[in-house]
Amino acid sequence: MHIEELYLRNYRNYKDQSLRFENKVNVFLGENAQGKTNVMESIYVLAMARSYRTSKDKELITWDEEYAKIEGSIKKKNSSFDLSLVISQKGKKAKISRIEQRRLTDYVGHFNVVMFAPEDLNLVKGSPQVRRRFIDMEIGQVNAVYLNDLSVYQKILSQRNSLLRDMYRNKSTENMTMLEILTEQLIDKAARITMKRMKYMEKLQGWAEPIHHGISRGLESLKIHYKPAVEVCDEPDLSKMIEAFHSKFGKIKEKEIERGTSLFGPHRDDLLFSVNGKDVQTFGSQGQQRTTALSLKLAEIDLIHSEVGEYPVLLLDDVLSELDDFRQSHLLNTIQGKVQTFVTTTSVEGIHHETLEKAATYQVHSGSIERLK
Repeated sequence: MHIEELYLRNYRNYKDQSLRFENKVNVFLGENAQGKTNVMESIYVLAMARSYRTSKDKELITWDEEYAKIEGSIKKKNSSFDLSLVISQKGKKAKISRIEQRRLTDYVGHFNVVMFAPEDLNLVKGSPQVRRRFIDMEIGQVNAVYLNDLSVYQKILSQRNSLLRDMYRNKSTENMTMLEILTEQLIDKAARITMKRMKYMEKLQGWAEPIHHGISRGLESLKIHYKPAVEVCDEPDLSKMIEAFHSKFGKIKEKEIERGTSLFGPHRDDLLFSVNGKDVQTFGSQGQQRTTALSLKLAEIDLIHSEVGEYPVLLLDDVLSELDDFRQSHLLNTIQGKVQTFVTTTSVEGIHHETLEKAATYQVHSGSIERLK
C-alpha cells in the first residue's frame, strides 16, 4: 500500500499544504525546526489516529485555530480510498471514503505504517511502558479486536483503580462486590490481550531473528521474550489463561486494597531481548541495542505484510544519521523497491546509496514544502 496524496489544514506549522507522493522513497530535506517531522507525524496520525510525539491532541492544532485536518488518498493492490481525520478540542472525527466511523478502533488499521525515529532506538533500553506501547500500536494495526479489547481493558482498569483508591482512603470493604465484578470483567480482557500479545511476539521473533543475524554479519542470534503478568505454559488456551489470572488476583486482593491500586495485569507486562543468550538491555553494547531495535522495526514490515497482504508505509524520521554506514546500507537495501518510504534528514551528503539517489526530494522551510526532483 502507499499514500498518493496528503492534505494538511491547521496542522502544527502547516496552514494549508497539499502534497503528491510517488510509490518509492520520498526524502524531506531541511534544517531543524522547519516542519520535516511534522509531515512525518501527520502521516502517522492519519493512520493511527494518535501521535507518537505527544498525548495532547491540542498540540497538533495550529496556534489560535479551532481544529486540525489531515486527509490522505490511499492506494492498495485492489482498492483505493480516502481517509480524513479532524482533530478539535471536542475530540476526533474519522472518515473512510467520506463515511464517518463510529469508533476510532473501526478506523485504525485501514492504513498501515511503521515509524522509526531516534527515540525508537530506546525501545530496548527504555522503560517497559515504551515496549508495551510498541506492542499495542503494532498489534492494533492488524487486529481491530485487539484494539477494542485494549480500549475496554483500560476503561475497566481506570474504574477498578478508582474504586480501590476509595476503599483505601475510607478503610472500607463495603464495595467488595463491585470490586469482584470489575475484577471479573478485567480478567476476561486481560486474558485475551495476553494471548494475542504472546502470539504476536512469537511471529515477530520469527521475522526478527534472521534480520538481526544478517545485520550482525551472522555473529549474533536475537531472542525476544514476552514477559506476561502471569506464569503460563508455552501454549496456553484462553480458559487456562483466565484461570491463571483468577488465581493471581485472588492472592493479591488484600494487598491491592491496602495500596489502593491494581498491582497486576497486562499494563505491567514487558519485553526482554537477548543476544547470544545475554540480556541486551543490561549487558548489550550500544551497537547491539541499536541492531536489535532496527531488527524489530524491519521485522514489523514483514509481519504486517504477512498479516494483511500489503506492505506498510515506512517512516524514517531523522534516523539515518543515527545509524552507522553498515546499518544504513542494510536498512536501505531492505526497503529498496518494496516499501513506500518517507525520510527526513538535514542532508543526504555522505549517504551514498542507489535508493536515495533515485528518491523524490522535497525541500521543507518554515512550514512550506517544495518538490525539488
